[in-house]
Amino acid sequence: MDSSLDRYAPFPGLRIDRPEPGILRVVIDTPGKLNAVDAVKHSNLADVWPVIDRDPETKVVVIHGEGGTFSSGGDLDMIRDIIADPETRANMFREARDLVYNIVNCSKPVVSAIERVAVGAGLVAGLMADVSVVGKSARIIDGHTKLGVAAGDHAVIIWPLLCGMAKAKYYLLTCNPLSGEEAERIGLVSMAVDDDKVIDTAFEVARTLAAGSQQAIRWTKLALNNWLRMAGPAFDASVALEMLGFAGTDVQEGVQAIVDKRPPRF
Repeated sequence: MDSSLDRYAPFPGLRIDRPEPGILRVVIDTPGKLNAVDAVKHSNLADVWPVIDRDPETKVVVIHGEGGTFSSGGDLDMIRDIIADPETRANMFREARDLVYNIVNCSKPVVSAIERVAVGAGLVAGLMADVSVVGKSARIIDGHTKLGVAAGDHAVIIWPLLCGMAKAKYYLLTCNPLSGEEAERIGLVSMAVDDDKVIDTAFEVARTLAAGSQQAIRWTKLALNNWLRMAGPAFDASVALEMLGFAGTDVQEGVQAIVDKRPPRF
């Protein structure tokens, strides 16, 4: 095993390797659950980025899901724990903020490869990435209001900047799905490619970034992400309101509707 990967031992919820010099691969892998994000994965996704930032062997990160799916979102057991326990909600508030801010503050560029389904908590890293590559027929869904909580996670900090307020409000309020092609058309993702080319294209982008001036690329990311830092107060409010929603009654109906495979009746 590559000894330079020892620093990632504290993140067992993620599969991390170095397929090429300078490129770190982070894989979301939850067998049988379409790469749902459970409590361990959520914590690892929040905390791994400062370690990547300090990793001298890494120039670029590629993040994707295992088996041709990005992620189906938050695991129902994790959601039930957030609903049931105030301490868990408080911890999730920290993790949700850390996941976004740690990607923003990671100096290394991040490339996401979004295949098939990307939902809710699993969508955060996909859209917070500096370059997002999506399959044309992929389905992107925020999902929060359908669950019965405010659109927290990442949406408020970046969707209005990526696709404009009108489109952000429409998709975040309705939870209607976007195809990869539509996501590219409105500017939500960097590029949409044929479904079988997503991973290859993401690595092509990563190789270009790895071969470039690291100082210039990292400082450009630093400067551009000041737009996101200015949106920090709105983002913090959205995550707090999401956690408040987890203490309410609508989310209980939202979870039951998922279990029953029916539309929620709020």
